[in-house]
Amino acid sequence: MGRKIKVASVVSGVFICLAAIGKVMYDTNVFKRKEVKITHKKIPEGSRFRILQMSDLHNKVFGRSNKKLLQTIEEAEADVVVITGDLIDRNTKQWTQVFSLIERIVGVYPHVFYVTGNHEWDHPLTHPFLEGLKERRVTVLRNEHRVLHLNDSLSINVVGIDDVNSNREKVEQAFEGMDPQFYTILLSHSPDFVNEYKDKPADLILSGHTHGGKVRIPFVGSLVAPGQGLLPDYDQGMYRTGFNQLLYVDRGLGTSVVHVRFFNQSQISLMEVTHKD
Repeated sequence: MGRKIKVASVVSGVFICLAAIGKVMYDTNVFKRKEVKITHKKIPEGSRFRILQMSDLHNKVFGRSNKKLLQTIEEAEADVVVITGDLIDRNTKQWTQVFSLIERIVGVYPHVFYVTGNHEWDHPLTHPFLEGLKERRVTVLRNEHRVLHLNDSLSINVVGIDDVNSNREKVEQAFEGMDPQFYTILLSHSPDFVNEYKDKPADLILSGHTHGGKVRIPFVGSLVAPGQGLLPDYDQGMYRTGFNQLLYVDRGLGTSVVHVRFFNQSQISLMEVTHKD
C-alpha cells in the first residue's frame, strides 16, 4: 500500500509540473484580446469610439511575421491605436520585425500614437529608434498632446508623457494649452503616474509596464510588478483613481528579464468609449 501511495504521489507531482509548464507556455506565447466598456458624460449622445492599446511588446514576435497579431489588430476596427511603451527591449539588436509590424499597423489605421517606456530609454539607440517610428507615420508624444477630431461632434485629447520611471516626464508641458472640455486620454507607460501626480485633467489613463504582475496566484493576485514591488496596487485592469478618472493597466504582450507568465495571459486591449447619461 505504501509503495502505491508513493507512486501515485510521484505521478501526481509530475502531472502538476507538466500542467504548470504548459500553462506558462500558453500564457506567455498565446495572446488574447481583452475588451473593455467605458462610459463618460463628455462623449456626445449617440457617439462612440474605440481605442486599441498595445503595450510592452519587447520585440516579441507571435508566430511567423506576427501574422496572428496583425490579424487581431486589423479586425479590431479601432478609431485610435495607442502603444504605451517598451515596444523594444533594452537588449534588442535589430528592429526589422517591430518596424515591419508598425508599417502594417499604420497601413490600416491613420491614428497611431506612441509613448516611451523605460526599455526605450535604457537602449543605447533611443533616438534613432524614435526617429524610425516617426518616419513610419507614428505620432510620438513626448510630453505633449494632440487634439483628434473623430467626427463633426466628437473630439478627444490624446496626451503623452515620457516614461515616469526614467524621470523623463514633463507633465505640465504635456497638458499646457489643452482644452479639458474634450474627453482626455493620457498615455503613461508606468501607472506610477497616479501616485506622483494628482488632479491632472485626464479622464482615462492608459498604462502598461507591470506585465500584469508576471506571475499571479489564484485568489491572491500578482506577487510582484516592476516599480511597485511585492503585492502591487496597480498590476492590471481598471482602477478608479479620482473623481470620474479611470486608470487602465494593460498586461502587455511580451516579457523581459524573466520570460514567463503564469495565470497572466499576454493580451492587447480594445476599449469602447460611449456616452454616459
